[in-house]
Amino acid sequence: MSAQDLATGRKQIAEAAFSSEPTTTTLHSVDSADISTPAHNINVAELSSSLQHFGFVDYFVFVLMLVVCAVIGSYFGFVDKKKTRDNEKRRGSEALDYLVGGRKMKVIPVALSLVASFVSGISLLGTSTEIYVYGTQYAFILITLVISGIISWYVFLPVFCNLQLTSTYEYIGKRFSRRMQLFSAALFVTKAIIWLPIAIYVPALTFSQVSGIGVHTITPVVIAICTFYTTVGGIKGVVWTDAIQSIIMYSSLVVLMIKGTYDLGGISVMWQRNADGGRLNMPEVTVDPTVRMSVISVFVGGTFFKLQNTSINQPTIQRFMSLSSLNAIKQTLFIFSFGLTILYLCCVYVGLIAFATYHDCDPISTGLAEARDQLIPLLVLQVLGEFPGLPGLFVSAVFSAALSSISTLLNSLAAVVLEDFIKPNVRTSISERTVAIVMRTIVIAFGLSSIGLVYVVEKMGMVLQLSATMQSILYGPMLGIFTTGVLMPWINEKSVLAGSITAVITMTWICVNAQVANVTGTFRHTKLPVSVEGCDYEFDIGRYLNSTKEYESAHGSALHHISFLFYTMMGALTTIIVSNMATLVFGRNRISEVDQKLITPFLVKWLKSHNYANVETSEKLEMRAK
Repeated sequence: MSAQDLATGRKQIAEAAFSSEPTTTTLHSVDSADISTPAHNINVAELSSSLQHFGFVDYFVFVLMLVVCAVIGSYFGFVDKKKTRDNEKRRGSEALDYLVGGRKMKVIPVALSLVASFVSGISLLGTSTEIYVYGTQYAFILITLVISGIISWYVFLPVFCNLQLTSTYEYIGKRFSRRMQLFSAALFVTKAIIWLPIAIYVPALTFSQVSGIGVHTITPVVIAICTFYTTVGGIKGVVWTDAIQSIIMYSSLVVLMIKGTYDLGGISVMWQRNADGGRLNMPEVTVDPTVRMSVISVFVGGTFFKLQNTSINQPTIQRFMSLSSLNAIKQTLFIFSFGLTILYLCCVYVGLIAFATYHDCDPISTGLAEARDQLIPLLVLQVLGEFPGLPGLFVSAVFSAALSSISTLLNSLAAVVLEDFIKPNVRTSISERTVAIVMRTIVIAFGLSSIGLVYVVEKMGMVLQLSATMQSILYGPMLGIFTTGVLMPWINEKSVLAGSITAVITMTWICVNAQVANVTGTFRHTKLPVSVEGCDYEFDIGRYLNSTKEYESAHGSALHHISFLFYTMMGALTTIIVSNMATLVFGRNRISEVDQKLITPFLVKWLKSHNYANVETSEKLEMRAK
């Protein structure tokens, strides 16, 4: 049989497997007796193989994306750097250019970079899967992007801009103490080390599913290229590659949306199937904190969660600091929020397409998709597989999301390690050449180490839960530390240290117990029902029946049963409340003795009655480079 005949046969098998449209029955109402013998003798393995359409053109598109990233990094590492070196002669220009682009970056590239780095490969796949499993409740969290953006603009960003910081944790050192600075920076580095290998592992699984190439074959290549362009190009290389990668993400999602809707028969069909399946739902109106998606958890808890990402997150602030003025930051924040909202709405739409496509044959229950993260790649193979290059475009989008997040984090790690750990401990001035070598060595060290840690991620399935738990533990306390810093000048270092340690311990207990309850099944949020009655291929009925347990709710009222959207809020409030209570033991700062640049400007105005000098708040304030 020729290669062309084989390809034609696979296509016919795939089309036959998804051609019928029997009446849908929910997963709860189907038992083994109701499942008749499929009309076609196609099993899951054969169908999965028939859907793999990753050919030469797809590989070319994927490789082209990697080559473009490497070329951009090379340009900013060698060509643009020579121009900068000729113009910038002052001391400190090496770190300034490598970490914040000389504070001369443009609005559009930085805004696109923020969008790309904000959406990792995990979230690009996970958001659509969230809609498939739980419905559109999560989509309402996008409203909190506007709320968090406004708070960021008026509360946090003016302080960071006036101080012209490279590392956000420098603020902690100035406001509280060197000890608090090291404590905060260490938490960031710990989280980064755990997250880096996971960020590349999930997209690698996607690539492996559509192409058949092993995870450990593609991972070292991709990380090596990412580390290369981050090392040589600095933040300029990272920002411009992010901009290209964001365009790839948008284009791939739009293509999938258009073709997926067309295959279903139009928007009305897609909408009706999702309505019948209960996917068009809103957050529940309840005060029960254990409800996964309530109005309070989405809009209040979600605001705290997004606030830590837009206001104090090192990669985000570092990009804002690469701009030339507060007005440029304001424009970037607006474009970033709008662009991110559009991207997430695209992911939501893809989730609706996925359910409408599999409304009567859930691939997760049958084993066609081994895990939830493989659901969207499976959809891509089915919808776009017949068009050479389009599966490659989507895989490139998933890897673009991962690469943008990884390169951003690597550059931020260079900033944090240099500014928070190395410079304060070196008594003599560091030469420009040494600074350049140190920053690039940091990027290479963290980049290459993540290759080895991928093996750990693969062997230890609980690492994914560990990553989610670590982020939940750290985000809230960090937001609380910065909030007390800019809004509560009476709180001193000992008080905030007591508050942050208490919050970390509390959130560790809550998050670890929540993960244990989730894994053991003692507490489980109810998933929306699915169906397998329309499946025209053979699958393991035992696997299917075992999967029904995941659709049985297991309620609880313990503290660790609260919605995950409350984690950041609880961590932040615990830090703030305990810090204020600790002032009864450790005393208070004299507000007049706190540097006015360390307090948010609107609060400084309000404190004029305490003879507290005002700070510059004009949007025309120019951020003078150090």
